[in-house]
Amino acid sequence: MKTRQLNPLGALIESLAEIEHEQWVHWSQAVAGDVSDATRNKWQRSWVAYAELTEKVKEANRVWARKVVKLLRQRTLIP
Repeated sequence: MKTRQLNPLGALIESLAEIEHEQWVHWSQAVAGDVSDATRNKWQRSWVAYAELTEKVKEANRVWARKVVKLLRQRTLIP
C-alpha cells in the first residue's frame, strides 16, 4: 500500500484523528455491556488499530480532528 505524504496540518489532523479513534475504542469498550448485541457487534468491527480502518471511518474521525484544529486556531494556539 502506498503511503501518502501529508503537509504539517494534514499530519496534525491525522494524528488527532488517530487519538479520537483510540478514545472512542476505549469508551465503546467500557460501555459495550450496556448496549444491544447488534450495536456491540457493529462496534467490534471498528475495535482495530486506526491504520486498519476504512477510509470512510477514518474520515469520520478526521471530522472531529478538524473541530479540534478549528478551536486551537480560534484561540490562536496554532496558526
